[in-house]
Amino acid sequence: MRRALAAVLLGTSTLFLPCSAFSQTWVGDSIVNPLTSSPGDVSRGRAIVASRQVGLCLLCHSGPFPEERFQGNLAPDLSASVGHSTPAQLRARLVDPSRSNPASIMPAYYRATGLNRVAPKFVDQTILTGQEIEDVVAFLVSLQSKPHQ
Repeated sequence: MRRALAAVLLGTSTLFLPCSAFSQTWVGDSIVNPLTSSPGDVSRGRAIVASRQVGLCLLCHSGPFPEERFQGNLAPDLSASVGHSTPAQLRARLVDPSRSNPASIMPAYYRATGLNRVAPKFVDQTILTGQEIEDVVAFLVSLQSKPHQ
């Protein structure tokens, strides 16, 4: 079972510790620097978001995925929710959404400490890698240039 399935087990917390060699410099509601040296890939990001085994985003969100029959309605549609957010703001929301919204039910995709109810085999692991975060950011940014459906 992939480490991302831990997403349904994660609680939220406002603690944050870096979990990679790349600097995660928070500036307000943003993480300015990318988490990797490789740019994000839109198609890989789309696949992560649509995957029911990796990102699990469609459990709560809906979006431009006509091939996916069942999409969530607990959170905003992804096309609308990315709005005018910068890549740095989107990155921060993925890394640790509880920093900007302590009541968020969205899991921290790139934090491995300060979490609640984590299955033992997922302790000290992030849900997504730094590159996967950058891929998802690239995909979400690509939604900003498309008309809302």
